[in-house]
Amino acid sequence: MNVFILSLLLAFVKRFRYNIRMSYTLYLKKGEETRILAGSPYVYANEVARIEGKDKNGSLAEVRASDGRYLGRGYINHASKILVRIFLRGEEEDGEELFYERIRAADSYRRSLGYDSCYRVLFGEADDLPALIVDKYGDYLSVQILSLGMYQRKKEIVSALVRAFSPKGIFERSDVPVRKKEGLPEETGVLYGEVPDEIVVTENGLLMAVDVKKGQKTGYFLDQKENRFAVRRYARGEVLDCFCNSGGFSLNAATAADRVTAADISPLALETVKRNAALNGLFNISTVCADVFELLRAYRREGKSFDLVILDPPAFCKSADEAKDACKGYFDINFSGFKLVKRGGTLVTCSCSHYVPLSLFEKTVAEAARRAGRRVKCAEVRSQAPDHPVLFGAEESQYLKCLILRVD
Repeated sequence: MNVFILSLLLAFVKRFRYNIRMSYTLYLKKGEETRILAGSPYVYANEVARIEGKDKNGSLAEVRASDGRYLGRGYINHASKILVRIFLRGEEEDGEELFYERIRAADSYRRSLGYDSCYRVLFGEADDLPALIVDKYGDYLSVQILSLGMYQRKKEIVSALVRAFSPKGIFERSDVPVRKKEGLPEETGVLYGEVPDEIVVTENGLLMAVDVKKGQKTGYFLDQKENRFAVRRYARGEVLDCFCNSGGFSLNAATAADRVTAADISPLALETVKRNAALNGLFNISTVCADVFELLRAYRREGKSFDLVILDPPAFCKSADEAKDACKGYFDINFSGFKLVKRGGTLVTCSCSHYVPLSLFEKTVAEAARRAGRRVKCAEVRSQAPDHPVLFGAEESQYLKCLILRVD
């Protein structure tokens, strides 16, 4: 019997050692742990000195400093420049239960802030589940999965979401180019239940029709909700809302202004603006379908002016190499915007380009004001809504800038 037990123990030890040997352990180059210790979850391939062990791509990998100190664990992807995204700093185990607990914690935080109808439940790295985005639109969820490791655990993620929210439906909006960097195809589709073509939610006391299947991002730009409400303080007379998308800024401005012109290049977006205006009984909004850059120049030639001009363009750059060209775009629209604002009026200007930091954005806008011959005072410097928290140590989570400027 003792011999039998001993043989079992030896077999267990052998198996245990085999499993340990099969797992990846990454050792960073000297000094590369500083960013990780400061809170960043990203381990880039060029920061790694060596990799020990072997497992399948997408499996959990342990990350250690050059001196062997344990830093954390995350899913590995050899096809990506971000080799590992750390989300386990202790001895936790990944899986459905961990996803459920972190989703519930993230949602509890949002609800403590007063969100209940439409908000970002989970903001990836900032909520300790990197590359996973979850937005709530009433009884429905919109999900974006941006890494190989999370993609391989889609079933567990969906199960955790169903447990946490009992939604009527979950829709996947993983149709973003960044997935290619992970070796993943772009995907959309229903993951659970049924999802209608239109979901009506309440934001800032306004009814908004959201299309999670074809709308921008995961259906709607939730990160601007606080900034949209803020424009009510400055809205009066004639308002021009550029790059209006589904009309979030337009509708908020229309609650206080006489007339609002909502401009966008997308006919589908403008149809949504009209739908949202009708839902709220707002009949002082008109729409213009045009290239906004050309429209602003045309308005300047015509001598038009507005009491409030809102500029909320899409991201002008997706990499640091494109930042210089992006600033040219920001200069162009802000120069025209300043020219169109009446003296004593307001310009609200935004940037969601992460690679154009606030300091550079402010400098670009200030130069546009100078060249336009306008004297400008900054009334507010705003950022993304608090359901999109910024993770210190992960500068990528800080991306939205919103300046509210008085123009003399």
